[in-house]
Amino acid sequence: MSRHQKWAPYVPVATRRRQAALAVEKMRKKGDPVAPVVITGRTIANTFWGKAWCENLESYQDYENRLPRGRSYVRNGSVVDLQIAPKVIRAMVSGSSVYRVEITIAPLPRAVWQSLCADCSSGIDSLVELLQGRFAKGVMERLCRQDQGLFPRPKEIKFSCSCPDHAFMCKHVAAVLYGVGSRLDERPELLFLLRDVDHNDMVARVNRALPMGGQGPAADKLLDTDDVSRLFGLEMAEGTATDPKDPTTPKVRPPKAPPKQKEDPWSDIEQLIATCTLSGYVQATTKLHQLRQQAQKSRTTKTFTRLLAELRLRHKRKSRLIRQLDAVGLY
Repeated sequence: MSRHQKWAPYVPVATRRRQAALAVEKMRKKGDPVAPVVITGRTIANTFWGKAWCENLESYQDYENRLPRGRSYVRNGSVVDLQIAPKVIRAMVSGSSVYRVEITIAPLPRAVWQSLCADCSSGIDSLVELLQGRFAKGVMERLCRQDQGLFPRPKEIKFSCSCPDHAFMCKHVAAVLYGVGSRLDERPELLFLLRDVDHNDMVARVNRALPMGGQGPAADKLLDTDDVSRLFGLEMAEGTATDPKDPTTPKVRPPKAPPKQKEDPWSDIEQLIATCTLSGYVQATTKLHQLRQQAQKSRTTKTFTRLLAELRLRHKRKSRLIRQLDAVGLY
């Protein structure tokens, strides 16, 4: 904007909200997917990934007042739509008018991603732990670096907004970036999608089975003859043996072994959910993630998807469980 141009007139918050609501309704009528950013209260992000993303934004600003204005915009619901895809963020923000924002981010170099996985995988035990940001400080610092980490460096990120502001990061762009932090609260896997990498690569030890030892039972664990007779209620003659060719030897048929009970992982998952505890929900989510991987290998994804949908429907009132499932993409 040149010095002879005038800024657009100030638009009150109430008016911007009405404009935002009208823009959303118009998009929905057209059949376009709409995902507005809704902030409850003043806190934009509550989880590890959301907070880390918002704190990182300060390195991108070129005008000091743009970030506070962006925070105000995202809090009052001005981010009408926010879509995150590999290497790009597209959004619509209601200001003096409804502006289109596009933020492009370079993909994470493959060598950097492989190094990151090698450095951090030993400190992350499960996919749930990764997405919830529950790991050691050293791992956290490694992941959140701009240089050789997940967050893009300033030269790897480009902003575009249809507003007349000449700032590198205008308030509409800032609002969208804060909106991404809020969205990562709900779906942290979107950060990996944005950098065009697969978060499953990082969990190197998840689902790794422990090897069974080759040792036999200890001597003090073996049963002697008397133990066996008491255990099965049999009378065994001491120092004698039965001869199968002797017609006087009674023929005793060995008891039939009871049929093996088929393991039902879905029943185990339901039992974990029935505990109604966060620990139970996390364990159930981990088992479901394992089942999905097995279904993909055995080409039974349709059956898994149907059973998962039925499970989500049965437990739709358990908000903590649903959040756990959403966090790892179990929709």
